Amino acid sequence: MNSAEPDADDPFEEQREEVENPMKRLFLEYGSNYTGAAVIGIVASFFARILDLLPALMLGVAIDAVIRQDVPYVEAFPVGGGLIASTVPEGRLAQFWLTIGIIASAFLLSAVFHWTRNWGFNTFAQNVQHDVRTDTYDEMQRLDMGFFADKQTGEMMSILSNDVNRLEKFLNDGMNSLFRLLVMVLGIGGLLVAINWQLALVALLPVPLIAAFTYLFIQTIQPKYAQVRSTVGKVNSRLENNLGGIQVIKSSTTEAYESDRVEAVSREYFDANWGAIRTRIKFFPGLRVLAGIGFVITFLVGGLWVIEGPPGPFSGDLSTGMFVVFILYTQRFIWPMAQFGQIINMYQRARASSARIFGLMDEPNRVGEEPDAPGLEVTEGRVEYDDVSFGYGEGETRPDAAQSDGDRRESGDDETILENIDFTVEGGETLALVGPTGAGKSTVLKLLLRMYDVDEGEIRVDGQRIRDVTLESLRESLGYVSQDTFLFYGSVEENITYGAFDADREDVIEAAKMAEAHEFIRNLPEGYDTEVGERGVKLSGGQRQRISIARAILKDPDILVLDEATSDVDTETEMLIQRSIDDLAEDRTTFAIAHRLSTIKDADQVLVLEGGEIVERGTHDELLANGGLYSHLWGVQAGEIDELPEEFIERAQRRQARTEVGDDD
Repeated sequence: MNSAEPDADDPFEEQREEVENPMKRLFLEYGSNYTGAAVIGIVASFFARILDLLPALMLGVAIDAVIRQDVPYVEAFPVGGGLIASTVPEGRLAQFWLTIGIIASAFLLSAVFHWTRNWGFNTFAQNVQHDVRTDTYDEMQRLDMGFFADKQTGEMMSILSNDVNRLEKFLNDGMNSLFRLLVMVLGIGGLLVAINWQLALVALLPVPLIAAFTYLFIQTIQPKYAQVRSTVGKVNSRLENNLGGIQVIKSSTTEAYESDRVEAVSREYFDANWGAIRTRIKFFPGLRVLAGIGFVITFLVGGLWVIEGPPGPFSGDLSTGMFVVFILYTQRFIWPMAQFGQIINMYQRARASSARIFGLMDEPNRVGEEPDAPGLEVTEGRVEYDDVSFGYGEGETRPDAAQSDGDRRESGDDETILENIDFTVEGGETLALVGPTGAGKSTVLKLLLRMYDVDEGEIRVDGQRIRDVTLESLRESLGYVSQDTFLFYGSVEENITYGAFDADREDVIEAAKMAEAHEFIRNLPEGYDTEVGERGVKLSGGQRQRISIARAILKDPDILVLDEATSDVDTETEMLIQRSIDDLAEDRTTFAIAHRLSTIKDADQVLVLEGGEIVERGTHDELLANGGLYSHLWGVQAGEIDELPEEFIERAQRRQARTEVGDDD
């Protein structure tokens, strides 16, 4: 069975199919960094398991040589007796105390080696787990936004958490059990043969049955585990979605509806997991029966051998002590064999998880940079869009944040979002982008940030193609304020200084004042040290937006990008913030998207977009005089709805009818 076979409905199926020998890659790329710890664990495991076998052997020696005195002390050992011949004292009591000392020393040394074994395997597994998780996250956050739009947060969390943890479980528990199995099976098997090879054949009779039974278990359980992994992803995604939208759920009084949806995915997981559990709980009792049959047969043959001599075709002697050792070892031989199924299961799950992890690591970033790319040098802040077009190719999922409305054009299998976008903004000027919902305004600015790359045309800053410079230098030169304000869990100050971590409190306060945020921050319970909660849930939308603006102000960027930066504030606060933004934008190139046209009427240039194309351009006064789309949008906001032409209203109705959920502005 191919253990890397994708789970049903696995969102990372394509990535997994591209990965070859994921476990080999895991050990070569990550395990090789901690070879010393692994070797220590393996060597300590060997000695610990060998020492674990010694007390049972000494019990048999004591029975034969000390208690029954059937044979001399050294001859009672089936193997290795000569190694201690010179240290064996004379006298029954002295030999008894020697036996006690050897057993006690075995337990003590075994404890030391077990500690060393656990240290070695845990050091190896934990370090590999840490490196894999951090590298996976590092690679993931470098991917373009199109990738994130195609994957749910719960699915990606499943890789960073569940899959990485499965690797740790195999590298620690799995490898530990594997070497325990090898040492115990080979060690016990060798001792059994050394004691009495004929009885050893009897004791080993159940092994082929156990192997066949274990193979059947693996073949049966693996599809069930695949289904469990698939349903876990669904549960995580549903819970993450609901917790993120808890305010909408409460305000819509849809708690019962969402409870039903959670119950449905949880029931699906329950059914899948219970199916796997039913198979698993049948396996071990069945294995116990097979082991029990082997034990009974061994006890029967060995017991008759001790009491009446070798039965049937058997020959030779079997002492009482060695019979006891034989029985004890037989029990300890069977159960390591039973663990083989668990080891294979852990290995296959780790292999599937490593395939998902490396598949994600190997995901190509469509927005990359050349290894020797220079940094962007902003001198004047002149920005040029040279006949830019952008869309999504066949098989690519449109990110919600970049969808446009029904006026988009399709060319073959490619879906065009923006077409022939051509304009120039001189350094220090302000360019405003306006238009109906879904016109592609936000996408225009995200192309400047290289959240996506253009399909045709070029974008240049001071004559430098943004594709030719490093992403870090490009984005450090830009200050971006989104309409979808995101605050990290932490304090107000930590969110304002995000990206400008070395800023002092005075700079933070000054930025907050410019964003009209200082007064409300000062009135919070702990001022700038107040925790904002997850995603800033403890603050209003307007407060979050002002903190986001303060963050951009503190960054002091060369180019300012405002995407509906005042959409969540009231009119009075907007007036105050707009005054600060005007001061901030006075000496730097600024892009502004706004539905409230009054906020951009002083822009040096206004572009009107519709259906991903520029349909008008000019100043506020020029566009009003043209009597086109801009003037009609102005009329809507001025309340002059009765004076709007019927054609504009009909086009607005068609646009709204075609607008999809999550369409881009």
